[in-house]
Amino acid sequence: MSWSRFLSCSVLSAAMLAAQAQSGSPTGGSAAPATGAGTGATTGNGGNTSGGRSGSLGGRPTPDFPNQLPQPGTDSSETRPIFLSGKVRMDDGSAPPESVVIERLCTGRGNPVQEAYTDQKGNFSFQLGQRMGMMTDASSGGFGSMGAPEISGPNGRGGINERDLLGCELRASLPGYRSSVVSLAGRRSLDSPDVGIIILRRLADVSGFTTSATSLMAPKDAKKAMDKARAALKKNKLPDAQKELESAVNLHPKFAEAWYELGRVQSMQNQMDLARQSYVKSVEADEKYVRPYLGLAVLEAQQQKWGEVKQLTEKVIKLNRYDFPSAFLYGAIANYNLQQHEQAEKLCRAGLDIDQFHSLPKMSHLLGILLAEKQDFKGASEQLSAYLKMAPKAPDVETVKKQLADIDGKIAHVNP
Repeated sequence: MSWSRFLSCSVLSAAMLAAQAQSGSPTGGSAAPATGAGTGATTGNGGNTSGGRSGSLGGRPTPDFPNQLPQPGTDSSETRPIFLSGKVRMDDGSAPPESVVIERLCTGRGNPVQEAYTDQKGNFSFQLGQRMGMMTDASSGGFGSMGAPEISGPNGRGGINERDLLGCELRASLPGYRSSVVSLAGRRSLDSPDVGIIILRRLADVSGFTTSATSLMAPKDAKKAMDKARAALKKNKLPDAQKELESAVNLHPKFAEAWYELGRVQSMQNQMDLARQSYVKSVEADEKYVRPYLGLAVLEAQQQKWGEVKQLTEKVIKLNRYDFPSAFLYGAIANYNLQQHEQAEKLCRAGLDIDQFHSLPKMSHLLGILLAEKQDFKGASEQLSAYLKMAPKAPDVETVKKQLADIDGKIAHVNP
């Protein structure tokens, strides 16, 4: 039996990719469009999208990849301010070499929420849910973290509901480093705000980064234009943002991050050819800057060019396998459509190891399908069950439940 026939079909839009923000958030931060516009539809730092259009990918059914975001509680009376403070230190005890982003990530809810920056000494203090308006990043996202926006509190208002912190952790984000985490489960508004010390440890074999050194060389006017673009994005003024980004790259043609952001804004407005050109310009300006490679990957996915998607995701993984877990999912999807199922399975398994916060639940779904196709029904059942646990309100839950019931029935038949 072909288990792939159960898979819902989707073609990723460039907007979907651009709304993603996972590990490897930019230390400089950027502004996010309001819900509904994002590089899909991003909201602050949660990153988000409205989903893709239906269709067959490369002639083979492919998993749909909406964000599996459980909805927070809606009783605003339960929302009370929760303050947190602490320190970020390197594993030798020193302060970080630069400002570090503090992120909140909740199991099965997709993208991390960027809550605050550290000061020059590595200290931080903030109220949960009062986000900085930093921009969610396109490149870290994947098929499994798209769809509904991350919400800062009930009804999208500031503040956080205590029960919304179940399965949530706090971490520091600095390219090339791995962070220890602090569990937020059970934390209440009257608890001591001090969460202690978050440790950053340098990763080996990382040659690609989430920020570009070319930004440091940008002249003052180019940086000012970039700031104006971010402010326009906060207000969902895409044409204004595009105008400022065009000004930034004209003033500094090697401004890799500005080229990348311009590609994102162009993709939000369905200017796909221009977006592709901007992503290529970003790569040319700084080949170690990883984000535009994934921007290109989603454009190629729209065109069902799975060979190109495979090459681009392999490049990302080679440059930086730690900060871009979605590259494993994109790569797995590409290999699946190329009928290279063994490689697709390897990428799914490697991606699950990298995605320590389970922000891409669709990785488990795809792995479950791959295992079912090779008649490893026990393994398939485990993966589909994991997907349902991580994404209990996903749009395809009923379909996956039917898949799981069918698989479990086969297991029972073999082992009565």
